[in-house]
Formats: sequence, structure tokens, C-alpha cells
Amino acid sequence: MAVSSSLIVPVTGMSCASCVGRVERGLKQVEGVHDVRVNLATETASFGVDGAGALQAAIDTLETLGYPARRQTVTLSVASMSCASCVGRVDKALAAVPGVVEVAVNLATESARVTFVEGAVTAAELIRAATQAGYPAKLMDEEAKEDQAARKSAEARELAVRLTLAAALALPVFAIEMGGHMVPALHHLVMTTIGEQTSWILQFVLTTLVLAGPGRMFYRRGLPALFKGAPDMNSLVAVGTGAAYLYSVVATFLPHLLPDQVRAVYFEAAAVIVVLILLGRFLEARAKGRTGAAIARLLGLQVKTARVERGGALVDVAIDELSLGDVVVVRPGERIPVDGEVISGASRVDESMITGEPVPVSRSAGDTVTGGTVNGAGGLQVRATRVGADTTLAQIVRMVEEAQGAKLPIQGLVDRVTLWFVPAVMAAALLTVAVWLVFGPDPALTLALVAGVSVLIIACPCAMGLATPTSIMVGTGRAAELGVLFRKGDALQALSGVTALALDKTGTVTLGRPELTDVVLAPGFDHDRVLAAVAAVEALSEHPVATAIVRAAGQKGLTLPSATGFVSVTGHGVSALVEGRQVVIGAARMLEREGIDFEPLADEETALSLRGRTAILAAIDGRLAGVFGVSDPLKPSSQAAISALRARGLEVVLITGDKRETAEAIAREAGIDTVIAGVLPEGKVRALDELRDKHGSVAFVGDGINDAPALAHADVGIAIGTGTDVAIESADVVLMSGDLRGVVNAVEISRRTLRNIGQNLFWAFAYNVALIPVAAGALYPVLGVLLSPVLAAGAMAVSSVFVLGNALRLRRVAPALAEGEV
Repeated sequence: MAVSSSLIVPVTGMSCASCVGRVERGLKQVEGVHDVRVNLATETASFGVDGAGALQAAIDTLETLGYPARRQTVTLSVASMSCASCVGRVDKALAAVPGVVEVAVNLATESARVTFVEGAVTAAELIRAATQAGYPAKLMDEEAKEDQAARKSAEARELAVRLTLAAALALPVFAIEMGGHMVPALHHLVMTTIGEQTSWILQFVLTTLVLAGPGRMFYRRGLPALFKGAPDMNSLVAVGTGAAYLYSVVATFLPHLLPDQVRAVYFEAAAVIVVLILLGRFLEARAKGRTGAAIARLLGLQVKTARVERGGALVDVAIDELSLGDVVVVRPGERIPVDGEVISGASRVDESMITGEPVPVSRSAGDTVTGGTVNGAGGLQVRATRVGADTTLAQIVRMVEEAQGAKLPIQGLVDRVTLWFVPAVMAAALLTVAVWLVFGPDPALTLALVAGVSVLIIACPCAMGLATPTSIMVGTGRAAELGVLFRKGDALQALSGVTALALDKTGTVTLGRPELTDVVLAPGFDHDRVLAAVAAVEALSEHPVATAIVRAAGQKGLTLPSATGFVSVTGHGVSALVEGRQVVIGAARMLEREGIDFEPLADEETALSLRGRTAILAAIDGRLAGVFGVSDPLKPSSQAAISALRARGLEVVLITGDKRETAEAIAREAGIDTVIAGVLPEGKVRALDELRDKHGSVAFVGDGINDAPALAHADVGIAIGTGTDVAIESADVVLMSGDLRGVVNAVEISRRTLRNIGQNLFWAFAYNVALIPVAAGALYPVLGVLLSPVLAAGAMAVSSVFVLGNALRLRRVAPALAEGEV
């Protein structure tokens, strides 16, 4: 950045002249910031800055004042990253660009997600910074995302060609040199036919072809990085194989430069190392393609064209050309292209891609449908209400991508270690060579070369760089397939450490709407006739309890008679004439008011109240007919889900604004021991603080607008996807269905993913810690064993493939609770 620059930065939150004044005064007080002008109409601040430090101070000041600069996020496709140290250097190069707020570099997807202040930096500058660091970058557009699996497949095919050619050329070298050591007869045959010198020349020719052909990529990338003082994995391979090759060339063509006792060739080491590392790269490319399978499947759900009514005719248009209000015609068996409202037709729609529920649901006029779901046997006409990037499917893809590209807190340690790891390895290799030359037995030079090359090759930190991002990609992808979306990447790690789980009651543990749960009739009355008469009266009322009774009658297919003379007595009940009979419905005080004896069912009424039901008495023509129990019942899966959460060691707590009696009745039925009742939204926040003090990290599950403060305040907020947009925006994790089994799946995926990351990191670090000393020759004084560079290359390849294979096991995580367990 120039010493002095002028910027125009969009500022959010300004609503009046006093806001403008505060922003101007705040920026003018920042050292190095001058010529400040703030415009309310355009919501921008223009100012000059002297250096990157002044720009960062200005950005921080806007944040502190409460008028943060508007931010933008782009995803870059970054080439030439091959190990964890590459990730660190790309991260460092991008973070150093003035105006960049956050960087997340992902080796598994070979991408960088960069958040920056608009006006302070452009995407072109970010691309230039990464490219100048040695890692060519470009913007990753939607088409590139869709083609990622195809690109990985193409990369794997290219590597397969390189691998095949390298193996074909290296096989004779390996057979002549190593075969001769293992099979004396073969060695004797070579010596008596072509001779040692000719065999060395043949090995030289074949190895040169390997290094100049399939292996050229390591030198083309590794040597420039080394000369820049930023060595990476390719540098280690280039230096290691180059050292073995050059030593062998000297031994072959300039033998007088070496003592006879150290005159040997290691062409087979250089050639076979390239083959083994190409094999590892090939297996990595194939595995990386599978890590993004979830995104590929989600993108595959997006419809490319839609059949639309325009000008009285049906025309096929590209999905990108759809507008709000367009009427889309969906034929049987087709995917629904957009989110919308059914205006005509009826069908059953498979919404399993959203809810995870395998049973199709009925959809007809007035119902909403989601883009990407599959229409059944009926035809539908759908008016588009959300198109393009606003559709539910597009938002799901965006959430999954953000979660997969996130950098977990645990990754910070890995980045700090790996940034210095390669230089440390090169220093260790030089030290190894020096120690062998000074203290090693004859032939010291040969042994020093073998040990130094082995250290360089075995310590490549590929596994370290892949350990975390591959597990995150596969874990969050599998979570999405199970209907769990991690909106914020660090929630994946935070949820694994949660010890207490607080559940909102209404709409979370319960269905969120009253249902008729109990009917107790007095002797001599028929169930269906009483229910039909009571529902006929309640159909004239707007009370939620009345709605529950009417719904129950409709579910039984009852035909409601007409009701006249409807009277509502506030706080008591209602009455009306039904087919000439007087029907009275309400609390006990309503029947007392009408002089009707309710004592015969008083015990039943009390029992229903103790079970958390709202008890409604009904009388027909002055006689007590029955008592109805209405409640907000548990969701079918709540008991099993809560039991599964407790089995995983979580303290489950019910938090609700309802009165304690109702809350405790629901808690008993659900299997929850701890109840916090009668709290307002701010009371839920205080309750979470108390739970945090008592139990540690706390997650909160809710679905309503009044749950938004608690969702934001919890260590992890989990929103029921069928709830309000406000609740979802406040959450860290979103469940696409309104089912508590999703919470169990979220906890299970989180714990399994973090455990998987731990296994990967342990393997990657333990592997290097254990084998670098072995490669350096630590076992030689005791056992006379020195690790071959060829074995070192094989072990390095195995390390990376192990990490990828271990991460891919997360694709097989089964739903925590199957349908039959509910």
C-alpha cells in the first residue's frame, strides 16, 4: 500500500446527522487519518490514511463507535498448495493486505475465504497478494464450485498418467539396483552382462526421465519457494531427490571426486521417491474429490430450467431468469425449481432433502413448497416467492460451504506449528548430515546423504495440513445430509464441548399448537356425537383451544352440525344451540354459572390439570356430557431424543415462559429433571448464565422470536428450522426439520468430527515426532538400522492417505436415532 492513500469506505448503522458527527469526530482522532468526510446519503466515509496501520486503526474505530465498515467475503481458488506450510504462507500473505479482516485457507478444497472491508481492498489485490507469494489465485465462481469434483477427477487422471509413466521408468532402476541387493543371482547377472558402469548409466538415463518428466512439478514449485526463503513440501522433495540424484551423477561420471569406499549411486531412491509421492498425491486427489461429495449432491438438486407461464403460453427458461411472482408449472416426478406457494393442483412432495423425513407430504393450493424437493404423482402450479440465491436450497449450500471453509480454534495451533515446520526440517536435515560426517562410521558421506534425504522426505507436513479441513468438510457435509447445518464453523468445535442443553418448550419439545389429547364422557353419551356438537360451537370461537377441538373433529371426519345463538362469556366459556339442544362449554365456573352439576367428572378434571392439560367441561341440555383435555403435546420424537441426549452425558433443562405446573407436567412426560419456568426472554438469558456457572458450556435450542436473545447468548445456539427467520439468524446451528432428533445428530456429528480431527492430528504429529529421529539415524548405533529414503517416501504417502481415509469415515455416520427408535 502507498504511504498515503485516499479511500471511500461504506459505513453501516448511520441514521441521522448526529451519527455522521460521531463517525467524523472518531475518525479525525485516529493518528494517520486525515481529510475525513462522512456522507449520510451514500452511507460512506472518505478519508486519507498514512500507511496500513492507520487504515486498520480507522476500521477498528468504526467498529468501536458502533458504525462498522461494510464487509465483503470472496472465495479464491488457490493453486500450488501442497502442505500445511503452504496454507500458513497463503494465510499470512492475504492477512497482510490492509483492509482484510479474516482469512480461512483450506488445503482440502484448495481455496481461501477472505473477508475484507469494502473500499479498502479489492478482490484483484487479494489475488495479486496470493500470486506474489507463489500461489496463483483466482475468484471461485458458482460454476467453479460445481466443477470442483470434476476438477479433482481431472487432477486425479493427470496424476495417474504421471504415476504410470514414472513407475514404468523407475521399475527397471529399482529392479537393477535394489533387486541386485536382494537377489545375489540378479546382481551377478548384471555384473557379468552389462557391467556396473553401464547399469549406472542406464539408471541415470531412466531416473533423469523420471525427474524431468513426471517429477518436474516438484522442482518447478519447490525450488522457487526455497529461493524465496519460504520452502514447502515440494522444496523438501526437490532437495531430497535432487541431492540423491546429483550425488549419484558425480559417482557415475566424476568418480575421482569421491573416495572408493563411498562411491555408490542412489538413482533408485530419487526415482522411487517420485513414484511414491505421486502415488500419494493421486490417492489424495481421489479422496479430496469425495470430501466435497455433500456439496456436489446439494448442487445436483438445483434445477437448471423451469416451465413458466408467460403471455398465456408455457415456455422453458433458465432458472437464473426467473422472477418473483412467476407461475411455474411442475409436472409429476419433476423437481420443484423454486421456493413458492401452490396456487393450483394437489400432490405429495418428497421433502427429505430438507427435513430428512422419508414420507412425502401433501401439498395443495395455499401450501408452500421448497425448491429442490421432488413432486409426486400430481401436477402443481407454483407462484415463485424466492428465487436464485434467496431460495432455501441456495442458503443451505451457502451455509455448508461457509462451515466447510471455517477455521476451527484448534487449527490455530496447527498453523503456528506448520508455518515454521519446513524450515525446521531442512535445518534438521542439514544437522543430520553434519553429525554423520563428523561422527559417522565409514562410508560417512554415503550414510550422511541417506539420513539427510530420509529426514527431508519423511517430514513432509502434508498430513498436518489435511488433518483438520478434511474432517470439517466431511463432517459438515454429512451433517447437512442429516438435516443439520452449522452456520458458524467454530460451532462444530464448541458443540462437542457442551455439557448442558437448555430446551425451549413450545415448538421445540412440544408441537407448538394445542391438540385435543383426552376425552372423558359421562355415562350415556356417544363420543362422536358429543365431539361433533362441541366442535360446532367451538368453530365459532377464535380461541386456540377451540381450534384444537375443531381440528380433532375434522381429523375423525365428522360432519359438524350448524350452531346458532353463539354467546361468549369472557373468562368462563361459550354456549350455543346445536340442532335445538343447548350446548355449554368452558371451565367449571361456566357450568356453575349455568347451574349445571359437574361433580361427577371433577376428579377427571383435576387429574387432567395435574398432567398439564387444559380441562374443558361440556354440557348438553343441562346435563354434564364430558370433559376434554387440550394441551400442546410432545413431539413424537422428543422423549427418545432427550433420552439419547442424557445418555451422551448432557444435562437437559427445560426453559419456558409457561407456568410451573404445565412445564413440570411436560418435563415429566419428556424425561427432563430440571425445569426453569415462568421466564421472559431476558429471563432465559439469565437462566443460561446460571446454567453456565453450574454446568459449564451451554447450548440452547429454540424456535421463536422470543428465543433469539437466548440463541445468541448461549455458547451454541441451535434453531429449529421450522421456526422464525429471526431465530435462525441468531443461531450457530440450524436444524432443517422441527425434530429434536436433529439435536442428537448435531451433537453426535460434532463429537465424532472433533474426535476424528484429534486422531488425524495425533497421527500427523506423532508420525513426524517418531520417525524424524529414526530417519536421522537414531537407531543406527543400537540396531545398525538406517531408514531408506524410499521407505521414507512410502511412509510419508501413507501418512497423508491415512488422514484422508480416516476423515472419509465420517461419511458413514448413521442418524443417531432411526425411525424405529422413536
